[in-house]
Amino acid sequence: IKSAVALNSLGINIARSIGPAFERRDMTEGTLTISYQDSETKGRYVALIPGVEGEGELTVSKVSDVLIIADHTHVPASLRGRGVAIALAERLVADAREKGQRIVPLCPFVRSQALRHPDWADVIQT
Repeated sequence: IKSAVALNSLGINIARSIGPAFERRDMTEGTLTISYQDSETKGRYVALIPGVEGEGELTVSKVSDVLIIADHTHVPASLRGRGVAIALAERLVADAREKGQRIVPLCPFVRSQALRHPDWADVIQT
């Protein structure tokens, strides 16, 4: 419930649309959509805003069914300043909670956000 409140306060619609995509309303450009692409050992969250070139991404490595590593977050200049990186991190945290996973925040952005969000402590592996 806390996670849903936090996501709603960021403007993220926690209702899932087609597949596991969250949507977030960007006041200037439209809807930010975050999807997850999965492989056996890796995963990738992709953020897109229709009409804006580029995509934000947050990559993860799967250590086990219950432990993942947040490797890297990248948001191109065309998407910066729109809350894309934090939306990606929030989606990672929400999914980890839902799946009962812990996150090793190797990515400097995710690590810095984890320090700012003590409410993530239940999923962050220190």
